[in-house]
Amino acid sequence: MQIAIAADHGGFELKEFLKAYYKNKVIEFVDLGTYSEESCDYPLIADKMAEYILAKKADAGVLICGTGIGISIAANRHKGIRAALLYSEQVAALAREHNDANVAVFGARTQDKNEVVKYLDIFLNTPFSNGERHCRRIAELG
Repeated sequence: MQIAIAADHGGFELKEFLKAYYKNKVIEFVDLGTYSEESCDYPLIADKMAEYILAKKADAGVLICGTGIGISIAANRHKGIRAALLYSEQVAALAREHNDANVAVFGARTQDKNEVVKYLDIFLNTPFSNGERHCRRIAELG
C-alpha cells in the first residue's frame, strides 16, 4: 500500500516518527515534505498532497500540522479530497466507512504518537461501506 505523507514544520517530527515506525511494514510512504522544521505554510503542503492524491499516485494520504485543523481546511478545499482529522478509534473507522476519507489528518502538538499510530492503522484497514446513503452524500460533495 502506497501512502503519501506530508507535514508543515509543526508536524515534521511526527511525520518522521511515522515513517520510521512503518518502515518495515506493508505501508510504503511517499514523503511530500516538508523536510525540516523550518517554518513553512501548511496550505502549500495540503495543495501538494491534494494534487498527488487526485492524480492517483497514492492509495491515501496523511497530513500533519500543529493541530491538524488548518491543514484539514486547506486540503478539503480541493474537490475529491476528503480529509478527516482523526482523534478517536471510532472517528478513524467512521471516516473511512461513511465518508470514504482519502486523507488522514493529525495534530502533532495535540495528539500522542502512539494514539496516532492506532488511529492510522484503523483508518488504513477500514473499508468504505459503499452504502447507498453514503455514496449519495459523497456525490453531493461534488
